[in-house]
Amino acid sequence: MMGKQNPKRREDKKIANDHDKKQSDKNKRTDKPLRDVRQIEGKNPILEALKSGVTIEKIMVAKGRRETGNSEIFDLAKERNIKIQFVDRKKLDYSTKTGNHQGIIAVATNFSYYEPEEIIQKAKNKGEDPLIVILDQLTDPHNFGAIIRTADACGAHGIIITKNRSVDLSPIAVKSSAGAAEHMMVSKVTNLTQTLKELKNLGVWIAAAEPAGEAYYKSNLTGPLALVIGSEGKGISRLVKEECDFSVSIPMYGEIGSLNASVAAGILLSESARQRREG
Repeated sequence: MMGKQNPKRREDKKIANDHDKKQSDKNKRTDKPLRDVRQIEGKNPILEALKSGVTIEKIMVAKGRRETGNSEIFDLAKERNIKIQFVDRKKLDYSTKTGNHQGIIAVATNFSYYEPEEIIQKAKNKGEDPLIVILDQLTDPHNFGAIIRTADACGAHGIIITKNRSVDLSPIAVKSSAGAAEHMMVSKVTNLTQTLKELKNLGVWIAAAEPAGEAYYKSNLTGPLALVIGSEGKGISRLVKEECDFSVSIPMYGEIGSLNASVAAGILLSESARQRREG
């Protein structure tokens, strides 16, 4: 015959069950998938995002910043019925991903990546030969942002990066692009050498930025062209280099033997833009 259960033991069991239930509910809350959103920080990046039609959920502005150059942002936000919140600057300092939010942060939908074929189609729609930048093993987000900005300024139609061991469209890269990231098509591929083969089948010539190449101002940088830029430390990988049709170089006359990747990209893209417009 079973004796009566100890009341204290029943109470301890109830407390334990309640704790397990609360912990389970907490885990369920934290296991929810995050919203597919990103932060845009700084005046110019947010202004360009508004102009490009990016879906923005809300804009947070530090209190006291109403009359400090944000009027165009406020006007565009009002036109699109985007919520503006005035918050303590400490909240923005806590939320920032770049460390330089300039008193304003927007919450927007995440970037959509494109297929390389869509970049080529963009060029065709504009009646232009494709000009594509391919980044091999580049990992610095500041360099990436600067390259995006230069690519946009020089009329490039898109940028191709890799999914592994590579830069991404992070808040730092976006801010470094000064808003150009909102207008540039970016493709993320798994196998870069295979992508180069597919581009060549589509009639695109592949040029590697390499010290042993022909001087850039003597090279033909017109026509359907993809320019491959390697990382500062490793350069272009061997397998990628083997798929390139030719190489171009930037002659160095000083004591330093190499350039920052974004500076090199700027010089080569600028020359390509000049050749394309001057014939």
